[in-house]
Amino acid sequence: MARNILEMHSITKTFPGVKALSDVELHVREGEIHAICGENGAGKSTLMKVLSGVYPYGTYEGEIHYEGKEARFHSINESEDAGVVIIHQELALVPHLTVAENIFLGNERRGKTGLIDWNQANHEALSLMEEVGLHENPVTPVSQLGVGKQQLIEIAKALSKDVRLLILDEPTAALNDSDSAHLLDLLRKLQGRGITSIMISHKLGEIESIADRTTIIRDGETIETLDMSEEDSTQDRIIRGMVGRDLEHRYPERIDHTIGDELLRVEDWTVEHPTQPGRVVVDGASFNVRAGEVVGIAGLMGAGRTELAMSIFGRTYGRNATGTVYKHGEVIHTRTVSEAIRNGIAYATEDRKKYGLNLIEDIRRNISGAGLFKLTKRGFVNGNEELRIAEHYRESMNIKTPSVMQRTGNLSGGNQQKVVLSKWMYTDADVIILDEPTRGIDVGAKYEIYTIVNKLAAEGKGVIVISSELPELLGTCDRIFTLAFGRITGVTDVKDATPEGLMTLMTQERDAEAPAGASAEEKH
Repeated sequence: MARNILEMHSITKTFPGVKALSDVELHVREGEIHAICGENGAGKSTLMKVLSGVYPYGTYEGEIHYEGKEARFHSINESEDAGVVIIHQELALVPHLTVAENIFLGNERRGKTGLIDWNQANHEALSLMEEVGLHENPVTPVSQLGVGKQQLIEIAKALSKDVRLLILDEPTAALNDSDSAHLLDLLRKLQGRGITSIMISHKLGEIESIADRTTIIRDGETIETLDMSEEDSTQDRIIRGMVGRDLEHRYPERIDHTIGDELLRVEDWTVEHPTQPGRVVVDGASFNVRAGEVVGIAGLMGAGRTELAMSIFGRTYGRNATGTVYKHGEVIHTRTVSEAIRNGIAYATEDRKKYGLNLIEDIRRNISGAGLFKLTKRGFVNGNEELRIAEHYRESMNIKTPSVMQRTGNLSGGNQQKVVLSKWMYTDADVIILDEPTRGIDVGAKYEIYTIVNKLAAEGKGVIVISSELPELLGTCDRIFTLAFGRITGVTDVKDATPEGLMTLMTQERDAEAPAGASAEEKH
């Protein structure tokens, strides 16, 4: 049995009013890929910040032993010097710098004169990029690369620091299937070189496929560590450890499931790229949603799902949008966000931290933000009513927080998503578009989000769910529209849908004869 490269004993970390970690134990063997699972807010990221020196020695209780010696990291620089490198979920890259500049940022290659030797930096960057499978020019600005390639830059950056223990916090959360598979293959390759990895992830299928052992944390405490080679180390057992109960059905049963008349219809919607005139991103898309119905939109990365939703919601994406939006059979205009909201349309963005929330503002202000017109009289906001509304949603949406005056950025991902949903529910929207509503959220919080979706449908709302996960769409929707190359390629009742059938429609070539979504209304 390999020796432990890392032992964390009785780690306790307290913030004002909250004990985030309580006597946590973590043992990681040399050369293994070790997964850490837990609900959002369980303490996973906090534990890794303790390990990497983000929370320095002296701000927590307990001991860390690394490579057989007690480690007392006072900063992230000290942990990196020891070979412990953390890659956070929010990538720490400078978009306007080149790939090579980002790889060696803070670790610059200097020549004999003391100045940066760019030839050496670019040459070494090429070598590191080759190791991680990134085939780009090292002088390419990072802003020109996708998230998957940016993740590889972070790993190349770690390799440049002689990493021995690599920590990845939700490394595949924003990646498509292809980029995720490449990243997991890279971790196996690094394992072959003797590099130990700790991976925090909510994707249990990935954990099953790659992890040697998995430690489960719940409510700031270690529950158990599973050897993933054992027969009983299943996804269901991990879920049971994470949430403290069995989730016999990962998708709650729909009750009061009555579908009414058509609520919203979009016909022949076409949108061009915002900076590349003539490039069509959404091409003649047509679809509809009825009262009390959950409609899914499925498509591969780049199919135009988010672009379709954002362009309908106040033209927040693209240019030269054409087509018609009907509500209850009447033409409506959604040329601005305010106009879309007035017409009862809400859009919960896939990037809640960047576009959905003000993270430095409190929960109360975030919930009231989109519906502030309901609280304003003669230019003044009714603060008491604003507080009452926020408290109502805190209770009804089960937002886990001691106070609505808490900063939204301090909440877990699942609770942040509940704040986003509360914000749009307060606008009294009757068509709610949810773009990747459970991205970066643990299985327990996902179940709560699905329950909220069912509740909205039971109230007669029309819900549109955009998701990269076919099981999620199959488990929550009534019908699923498929999108490929900006075109609607089909619509399928869930009772007739299969992952294989949906994937066929999602990969249908642009010049194929696509069954347009406009005809879906006639089929139903």
